[in-house]
Amino acid sequence: MDEKRKSGISTISVHAGGLEDREYGAVNTPVYLSTTFKLSDADYEAILNGKARDIWVYTRYGNPSRRAVELKVAALEGAEDGLAFASGMAAISTTLLTFLRKGDHLLTTLDLYGGTSYLIQKEFPKFGIDVTFVNPQDINSIKNGLKPNTKVVYFETLSNPLLKFIDLEAVAELAHGNGALFIVDNTFMTPFNLRPLEHGVDIVVHSGSKYLNGHSDVISGFVVGSEEHIGMVWETMLHLGGSMEPLPAYLVERGLKTFAIRMERHNSNAMAVAEFLKGHPRVRRVIYPGLDDYPQKELIDRYVTNGYSGMVSFEIDGTDEDGVKFMHNLKIWKEATSLGGVESLVSMPYNTSHAGLTPEQRQEMGIGPGFIRLSCGIEDADDLIADIDQALNSV
Repeated sequence: MDEKRKSGISTISVHAGGLEDREYGAVNTPVYLSTTFKLSDADYEAILNGKARDIWVYTRYGNPSRRAVELKVAALEGAEDGLAFASGMAAISTTLLTFLRKGDHLLTTLDLYGGTSYLIQKEFPKFGIDVTFVNPQDINSIKNGLKPNTKVVYFETLSNPLLKFIDLEAVAELAHGNGALFIVDNTFMTPFNLRPLEHGVDIVVHSGSKYLNGHSDVISGFVVGSEEHIGMVWETMLHLGGSMEPLPAYLVERGLKTFAIRMERHNSNAMAVAEFLKGHPRVRRVIYPGLDDYPQKELIDRYVTNGYSGMVSFEIDGTDEDGVKFMHNLKIWKEATSLGGVESLVSMPYNTSHAGLTPEQRQEMGIGPGFIRLSCGIEDADDLIADIDQALNSV
């Protein structure tokens, strides 16, 4: 095989990062359920030379099971290095607090996952971090929001739940021109559909609980980027303690082996569901990047590779109460707040992820009455559509 030839994403999903079991020949990375490791003279020397991350010392510092999945996610994103965390929020908070300190400025948006938004609004003021919220789709708004002390620009590649896309290269140019890092959350798009590091982004974070793991059974988070940046985040992780345990690492690596084929079905199911909803009389608005009337269709098509993700948002032609009735009438879709698993889920931001916002704030963001978020799983598309149809017609 030509070593210069780049492997495809399915091959990377299966083979990247796995650790070879030289003693027993196991084809899967073993689960190293050990908090500590026996040290040699060479290990002591590495510790004294500040290279503790290069050896196995203590599982909070590093673990072979965790390292396998870190390298797999880094390979999928085309990154030099990666770190695995106990949750997506641990990855996000640790990364941001690595590069922000008292007196620094963060440029971001309200169009974020609710947990991230609450972290920034409620916790960052305690650290003396200044924050400005802008419209991520308005380049002038971003440009005008930058300050001399802006250290980080942080957005989601596809926002939750309004599915707003951003011009990565234009934002990267503005951030770097101001001396700031550009960090994005790529959870919704995943490296199957978009690799932000190829477009000027410095660091990518993920909630690994979602599409990367894909089975709704592990809470996890990841951050990938250059060796220099990830090394800095690793030091902060040691202090804050949000490292991933070995068993979740094994489970996420196992889930990632089917990542590419799962994403193909997530993408195709979401497109089919969105097209059906667009023509339904009980639906007021549909948001999906694959639809021709998506406001940023031309922009997103410049960046995406294989598709547009499995997330679809829409507004039922009615009230929030009608939306709740619709959810209750579903048979296959499950009412749950997460996303990215093999099963299809449905939720409403007003009573889950964005319940902490006022109705006026939600309306200003674009979350109107009857706003529903769908996470399309890998079931048969015809069954998912039939279920939606009967539930809408029962409202």
